[in-house]
Amino acid sequence: MSKQDIDEIDLKILQLLVENSLQSNKEIGEKVHLTGQAVGARIRKLQDLEVIEGYTLRCNPGKLGLQVSAFITVFMKSADTHASFQHYIQRTQPIVEAHRISGEGCYLLRVQVPTPMDLNDLLGEMVQFGNYKVNLSIGQLK
Repeated sequence: MSKQDIDEIDLKILQLLVENSLQSNKEIGEKVHLTGQAVGARIRKLQDLEVIEGYTLRCNPGKLGLQVSAFITVFMKSADTHASFQHYIQRTQPIVEAHRISGEGCYLLRVQVPTPMDLNDLLGEMVQFGNYKVNLSIGQLK
């Protein structure tokens, strides 16, 4: 993919989809001055170019009983534990986001659990891979 494959209208369509992916092609078309059919063709092109990798849903974790949100920086105890830790990340539902990072630590995880005790249990499982530092979220701004 080259920069030439994507123009300003494509970028505006992407922005509109990020804001609300439930908008119809017709609604987007009205905002970028194209027909719904032309918007659909541009979206398919962006999918083919793998600029659009998929669609997600945002939900309110508190409404699902997930009252505790935390960010965990993991410091691996040895280089040999990375593969098993990555497997652990994939199969552990409370870990909703995971990043391999540089700087302080090896991984940054975002977790959501019902109670502080559930967070404590999760941290107890993680200690087999290394040490960690926990930051609790006290409110989401964006």
